[in-house]
Amino acid sequence: MSIFLVGLIGIAIFFGLVIVRMPIAYSMALVGFVGFSYLTSVPASLDMVAKELYNTFTSYSLSVIAMFVWMGFLAYYSGIGTSLYVFAYKMIGHLPGGLAIATQAACAVFGAICGSNTATAATMAAIALPEMDKYNYDKSLSTASIAAGGVLGIMIPPSVIFILYGTATEQSVGTLFMAGIVPGILLTFLNMGMIYLLTLRNPSLGPAGDKSSWRERIQSLRGGLGEALAIFILSVGGLFAGWFTPTEAGAVGAGGILIISLLEKRISWENLKKSLFDTTRTSAMIMLMLAGAVMFGRFMAISRVPSELANWVGSLPLPPFAIMGMILFIYLILGCFIDALALILLTVPIFFPVVVNTLGYDPIWFGVVVVLVVGMGVITPPVGMNVYIIKGIAPEIPLETIFKGVWPFLFTILICLILLMIFPGIATYLPELLKGS
Repeated sequence: MSIFLVGLIGIAIFFGLVIVRMPIAYSMALVGFVGFSYLTSVPASLDMVAKELYNTFTSYSLSVIAMFVWMGFLAYYSGIGTSLYVFAYKMIGHLPGGLAIATQAACAVFGAICGSNTATAATMAAIALPEMDKYNYDKSLSTASIAAGGVLGIMIPPSVIFILYGTATEQSVGTLFMAGIVPGILLTFLNMGMIYLLTLRNPSLGPAGDKSSWRERIQSLRGGLGEALAIFILSVGGLFAGWFTPTEAGAVGAGGILIISLLEKRISWENLKKSLFDTTRTSAMIMLMLAGAVMFGRFMAISRVPSELANWVGSLPLPPFAIMGMILFIYLILGCFIDALALILLTVPIFFPVVVNTLGYDPIWFGVVVVLVVGMGVITPPVGMNVYIIKGIAPEIPLETIFKGVWPFLFTILICLILLMIFPGIATYLPELLKGS
């Protein structure tokens, strides 16, 4: 049996394990260990597993994950997410579909503090759904707009997905953060525009709310929100300016949010413990998935699947953009069945050499595009993680009602993706500008 065939069988077994609901981290680690053992030896594979587990869980560069994750959970448990929504509502809640539009703005800003699509969707669902119910918003629009807004949590820095992509491809996390800013803002406005058009066409989908005075709008910045935004600007701005490493930037952000929460008495001892517990659990899950992905990647490397795939793609009589379209379509299909974190860790070692070395695309641009396509996966059936999170918060709303409402937002993500394909500078201009300065 050829080593290439062994690699293909390993991929098939991995998908089989995922289908029978084995945790993805364990699936990748198991297939990686067995496959590596088959192609080398059991002692060599055991040595590889020990080294990769140790290197992953003792990596200083990966400690940034825990810092930004804690920053997000502190913002959640301190109620800063609620303050963000109130501020956004005061600013634009009077427009047709204003509450759903305000939700997009709140998701964008909370995502800039949080970095997680699931945390953003869960926070905004708990806050925004009751408000939209008061104004008799269509259930499909209200729930789907929150699910789509959760995607902004991984597009706008700091993003856990960007951190994992940068780690897997040895790209600068700070540069990836910069590259995600403009596409994230663009997607935010596209979502807002879609909601406005839908409600303008059918006002019963999202009746306008009450208009707030400028005094009320300014007052809504109180209660720690203004300080939290200042901390975010210091944290991420310091990273871009070169004052902090990514880990230090995360520590500054988490420490700043903690101090604000304590001084403003916005977080109880019980919620502080919950934030630490959730951070530990989430960080451990991500690190274990990363370790499993590295083991799987070692197996893929010696099976020559990525290199053979690159050679095959290079021989296709197609222009690079057509091949890139095929790769993105594969991502979209896989995203319907595999969690976003696992999809990044599983596919990037396979497709990255093809896209960058064979097709010649910019690795930073590819990172933004991949995160955007993965974002489509978190709101599409049958997995649609954001949809299931909202279903858990609002169990009385049928799943099909939520999935029915996400299609317009899939269209906005597709528009953003097409614009990135046609104008790659949307993602690369800001990093190049700051690099040049």
